[in-house]
Amino acid sequence: MDTGKKLLLVAAVALVDSDGRVLLAQRPEGKTLAGLWEFPGGKVEPGETPEETLVREIEEEIGVEMKIACLAPLTFASHSYETFHLLMPLYVCRRFWGIPQPREGQTLKWVRPRDMRDYPMPPADLPLIPYLIDLL
Repeated sequence: MDTGKKLLLVAAVALVDSDGRVLLAQRPEGKTLAGLWEFPGGKVEPGETPEETLVREIEEEIGVEMKIACLAPLTFASHSYETFHLLMPLYVCRRFWGIPQPREGQTLKWVRPRDMRDYPMPPADLPLIPYLIDLL
């Protein structure tokens, strides 16, 4: 069955601090799904692995350095939006360097996984929450 939708590959990371909280980023005004909270990450560019994407995007977006070896795959989301189908692997990272700073107009917040449902999230992100609750 051909839906005609483009497949969009996006990588996301659950950055976990020493208190077991996960960093969420609120999409800024002017972007698609503005105001919703999501796991940081970004679109996988041609020639990149999802891990390379996360190392690049997290440094650009929030000024935190990660090593590929510190990224552990946890699960993935597969969600059909109106104009595209999103495939999003979610990684967990407990070792990173630097203090997250909002570099692209977003708001950042450390949240316990059990409290994530209190934050409006994109439909693709919601099914990932139970995996983090079980892990942390």
